[in-house]
Amino acid sequence: MDDWEIWEKPDEVRLSLRERLVLARIEAGLRQDRRFARRMGRTRRRARTRRTGRARRGVWLPAAVLLLTVASVFVAVMGIRTSDPALLWCFALLWPLTLLQAFRLLCRASRVRSGHGSRATPWL
Repeated sequence: MDDWEIWEKPDEVRLSLRERLVLARIEAGLRQDRRFARRMGRTRRRARTRRTGRARRGVWLPAAVLLLTVASVFVAVMGIRTSDPALLWCFALLWPLTLLQAFRLLCRASRVRSGHGSRATPWL
């Protein structure tokens, strides 16, 4: 096999035992580098868990915002109605957390994702 055949048919190139060992060491080193794996996207082992992890994470933030909003409104109404300072302080602590999570949800909804069609997120 001459040089032109190697370039025309790269799948038929055979590596020597030494070259295969060096390549295996390089691949093992790259697999251990987490930053490199993150930059390159998904790995074979984590491909399935990453998809299900995203699906689960996609449900928790909207549910948390909904529950925090309901709790904030309830505590605010009961605090105003009873004039209990403890309930008003509870509302004062709960409301910023609700706004923060709602802002995170808004940022997630406005992020453009390629490959998902016209919808920005699956829950919209």
